Amino acid sequence: MANLKASKKDIIRSRKRRLRNLNTTSRLKATIRKARTAIAAGDPAAASEMTRQAARLLDKAASKGIIHKRQAVRRKSRLVRRHAKAFADS
Repeated sequence: MANLKASKKDIIRSRKRRLRNLNTTSRLKATIRKARTAIAAGDPAAASEMTRQAARLLDKAASKGIIHKRQAVRRKSRLVRRHAKAFADS
């Protein structure tokens, strides 16, 4: 354990940030998973809604610094490409 008061406070802040980041990333992963399952199921309405929600959460996570902005763009791109490929004919 740290001896300095500032170091102790920093440890507390780090723990809080870590929990917040874990919460956001797990929510993000779950939303992306739901979007992929909706795409695989072949339901265009649900797939577009879940893809939109996932893109929104990715943007939020990138703006808060939880994930890198290029990682967010890459994940969105892959998800949208998968969606477009699945529903190209409809």
